[in-house]
Amino acid sequence: MNVSQKCQYALRAIFELAKRKGHGPITAAEIANSQAIPRGFLEVILVELKKAGFINSRRGMRGGYQLAVLPGALTVGAIISSVDGPVAPIKCVADTNATDCPLYGTCAFLPLWERVKGAVTEIYDSTTFQDLLDHETTGRGRHIGLNI
Repeated sequence: MNVSQKCQYALRAIFELAKRKGHGPITAAEIANSQAIPRGFLEVILVELKKAGFINSRRGMRGGYQLAVLPGALTVGAIISSVDGPVAPIKCVADTNATDCPLYGTCAFLPLWERVKGAVTEIYDSTTFQDLLDHETTGRGRHIGLNI
C-alpha cells in the first residue's frame, strides 16, 4: 500500500501546478526545482498526467504546463489511482479475481483488509488539492488528517 516514488512526484507536480493556477503555464524545470523532482523523471510523469486529462501543456516561448481543472475539483485519490492503480493493503483486496490464495473465500482477515482499504481510499478521495493549498497557507486543513 505504499505510494510509489513516481506517484509522490506526480502529487508534488500537481500541487505545484495548483499553487500557480491562474498565473499562466510553468515549465517542467520550474516544477522540478520547486518540488525537488528529477527533471527527466518529471517529464515522463507530466506526459502521463496530460494523457489522463489532469494537466494541459502549451509549446513555445511562453509554454509550459497548467492544471486542467480547479484544485478543489481534483483529489489526491484521483492522482494516486491514475499513477499507481487501486489502493489496497494486500493483493486479494486490489484484485477481486485473486483466487490463487489458499484461503480464498474463507479468509478471516479479508474484512479487516477491506476496511483498511476503505478508510485509506476515503482519506485520499476526500482530500482535494485545494485542501492541501489551504493547509499550506493557513496551517488548517478541512480534514482531521491535515490538522498537523
